[in-house]
Amino acid sequence: MPPPTRTPPSKWIEVGLRGLAAGGPDAVRVEQLAQALGVTKGSFYRHFDDRGALLEGMLDTWERLTVDEVIERVERAGGDARAKLGRLFALPSIRGRQLLKIELAIRDWARRDKAVAKRLTRIDNRRMDYMRSLFGAFCADEEEVEVRCMLAFSMFIGSHFIAAEHGLRSRPDVLRLALKRLLA
Repeated sequence: MPPPTRTPPSKWIEVGLRGLAAGGPDAVRVEQLAQALGVTKGSFYRHFDDRGALLEGMLDTWERLTVDEVIERVERAGGDARAKLGRLFALPSIRGRQLLKIELAIRDWARRDKAVAKRLTRIDNRRMDYMRSLFGAFCADEEEVEVRCMLAFSMFIGSHFIAAEHGLRSRPDVLRLALKRLLA
């Protein structure tokens, strides 16, 4: 009978994602994670064949959190397409900065790793397809749907890199105005 598991795989993945957010994939090292969890490296190998398996599990978890669970949450609350888009656009601020840090770290990682880039493309396509289905519910013009999706997704990713001030308006106010226009 195998010994009882002290540290489930989900904990390794959680700590790995925090390391990824803080320092990229090079910061995800078995020894460092074991130390952060207060366990031995042997515990790691009960759950994962190698570091690559952990990284794959981290990407699986990130995809589930940022695509599957987001879509489920938006759909579960019901409403028309505009209401769903409003909830979708509000989620990043609700979910917190940690997921944003992970998102940005994965995007940076994808610049150097073709397999991660391929996976990121697939995930971004899933996100865009979901937005297309929502915008398409009230926009008949396919070009308009694509433009709105691109603008919305660009705001989600890019607004965190823009340092510009907005006069008397706050960043959240400007983002709300932009989203209001996208939903018109």
